[in-house]
Amino acid sequence: MSDVSVSSDRPAVGRESKTEPGGLSSTLVLALGTFAVGTDAFVVAGFLPSMADSLHVSAARAGQSVTVFAGAYAVLSPVLATATARLPRRTLLVLALLTLGVANLGSALAPNFAVLIASRVLAAAGAAAYTPCAGAVSAALVRPELRARALAVVVGGLTVATALGVPLGNLASHWLGWRTALGLVAALCLLVAAWLRVIMPALPGNARVPLRTRLAVLRRPAVLAVLPLTVLGMGACYTAYAYSVPALAAVDIPESALLWMLFLYGLGAVIGNLAAGYATDRWGSVRVLTTGYVCMVLALGLLAWLAAADVSLRVAVGLLVLLWGASSWCQTPPQQHRLIEVAPQEAPLVVSLNSSSIYLGIGLGTVLGGLTLPAGMATVYGLGAGLAFVALLFLRVTARSAARAD
Repeated sequence: MSDVSVSSDRPAVGRESKTEPGGLSSTLVLALGTFAVGTDAFVVAGFLPSMADSLHVSAARAGQSVTVFAGAYAVLSPVLATATARLPRRTLLVLALLTLGVANLGSALAPNFAVLIASRVLAAAGAAAYTPCAGAVSAALVRPELRARALAVVVGGLTVATALGVPLGNLASHWLGWRTALGLVAALCLLVAAWLRVIMPALPGNARVPLRTRLAVLRRPAVLAVLPLTVLGMGACYTAYAYSVPALAAVDIPESALLWMLFLYGLGAVIGNLAAGYATDRWGSVRVLTTGYVCMVLALGLLAWLAAADVSLRVAVGLLVLLWGASSWCQTPPQQHRLIEVAPQEAPLVVSLNSSSIYLGIGLGTVLGGLTLPAGMATVYGLGAGLAFVALLFLRVTARSAARAD
């Protein structure tokens, strides 16, 4: 791929950041935006059963709303990166959040499943425009040795949303109904958009690069060795997580304790993400990812055994759910770091492609989970563990090949 995207993006951001007090404050604001985006993306899992009942569809079909969101995000991310290239970065981020807010109002008012699906596509467009831009800007605002930590802070908005969005969605759905819960998400997106407009520094847009030119980076073997791993890893963790309410019920977690288990998953996600950012800077991406996938195999494999054996070990389940969350969300900082290392001149693009891969993985996991749901949650957990093991093998094989090439 040509170097047009770098010369037009990273230096412009870098020049702007020199006039700012520092990259940290801007990174924290970007993380606030990813929190709003993440709340929208993950809140549905907290009230999937009640939404299914209200719209008169099965839980597996209701899960298609997650699949459609993920698929639309994956397709739209590189397209929107091209279409919005010339927009000033602050303008793009604010418009993306406004789109997300309007889409959630549509979801909250949806009279039927078809309208809900249409609103989720619009929501995916807002998320696809926001998240890659936020990740690329955060990486450019700091010194290279702090890049993984900056990415971890921005991704931390998503993981905090995982920690709070799903359980709060479950709680709001229980007390107020799922429609009100989505209305609250819409209000959050609109409020954060206004806050970003006030706090974020003005950053210039970039020169427009044709989509074909952008996607030429996919011809690089080093990039192709990274992106499929993101799909596999996110597919592994989301196979069961998309159906977290019945998944936790299958390991003898009563409804009264469900909220706390969802918080444990989210706490693990936050810890795993932040620890991964620090550990990647210190020990490297491959070691961090290896540790994460081993932990994911163990967590999901043991949950599958507990579901199959019908054994009640709630403390053990809590620890496994914590480990599940940590291993799921430790992936993104090292994966983005690997991509920026192999394609530094196309950092905004490869971050965008990684975001597409994240949502392709979420869509893959949701589809596979829905297909195996009738076979029982032990099968769903086991499938997730199997995908995590495949991800581990893929990582080790590609890392060994890259080492030999060097």
